[in-house]
Amino acid sequence: MKKTKKVLLFAVSMLVVLSLVLTGCGAKPSSTAGGEQAPDYPKKAMEFIAPAGAGGGWDLTIRTVAKTLQDAKLVSVPMPVTNKPGGGGGVNLAYMQEKKGSDSLISVYSPPILLINLNGSTPLGYKDTTPLARLITDYGAFAVAKDSKYQSITEVMEALKADPKSVKIGGNSAAGSMDHVQFLIMAKAAGVEKINEIDYIAFQDGSGAAQVMGGHIDLLTTGMSDVRALAESGEMRVLASTAEKRIGTGVLAEIPTCKEQGIDETFENWRGLFGAPEMPDYAVKYWQDTLAKMVETPEWQKARETNGWDDAYMNSDEFVKFLEETNEQYKTILSEIGMLK
Repeated sequence: MKKTKKVLLFAVSMLVVLSLVLTGCGAKPSSTAGGEQAPDYPKKAMEFIAPAGAGGGWDLTIRTVAKTLQDAKLVSVPMPVTNKPGGGGGVNLAYMQEKKGSDSLISVYSPPILLINLNGSTPLGYKDTTPLARLITDYGAFAVAKDSKYQSITEVMEALKADPKSVKIGGNSAAGSMDHVQFLIMAKAAGVEKINEIDYIAFQDGSGAAQVMGGHIDLLTTGMSDVRALAESGEMRVLASTAEKRIGTGVLAEIPTCKEQGIDETFENWRGLFGAPEMPDYAVKYWQDTLAKMVETPEWQKARETNGWDDAYMNSDEFVKFLEETNEQYKTILSEIGMLK
């Protein structure tokens, strides 16, 4: 009887061991919510992309993300940044479709990912990516050369009311995208009637600042962080921001808002990170967890303060809901200014 019990116990033990082996308990990486096996990730260099030329807001944001992740020792693999300008971000959106299912591509975007789809520039949009996190809110800035005759945004608007062709406006985004739209929104709020007749020149190579300093355009509409250094050096004067209240420190804090100057409107330039379409679940979870840690680091908080960025963090699920709601808001805006396709 004792011998029989020992045999049975041995048999049961072997069945348990065999079951553990077959189920992979303790031997394989854990499964993700989607059933995928999570590898040791990341193991290779990431591909970080700014969908515009060097020196702009997208470029600054994603390079700051890469530096913060490295300095805070949150990610150990290389995170080189590549610039893929063109089409207001549309060229890079097309490239991301070629990387469907990739776990190593991350790009930064802001309102243009919605606007270039709504204005008909590209059939692609945020639904053709994997939204990972919203990070910050920047604001629009309207800047002129240091020797410009315009001393305030009010003077610019008055000139446009008299003649919508009298002021040449330039920006680093495509026509019908963020830099263009944010200025038209402010012009409409200021009482400029023929906003569709305002001359807008797109410099998608990021040369807008050089163009205004060289006298080729009268005013640059862009992101606040894009012109911070030039404002601090005195090479450019920022006439107004699109924020609700003054932001940042130093020179940034001295820049008046449009609201202060009688234009009762604001515009937020949020920025977030997007993975390739159909990014694997394990990669989405990794970056959601890692970015949530990053935004709490002193390195990131210092970068926000330096660049005048407001904290606007949202995780992946919250970000998707935000994009859905914001897309509807932008439809209304573009419809009002006659640019919805």
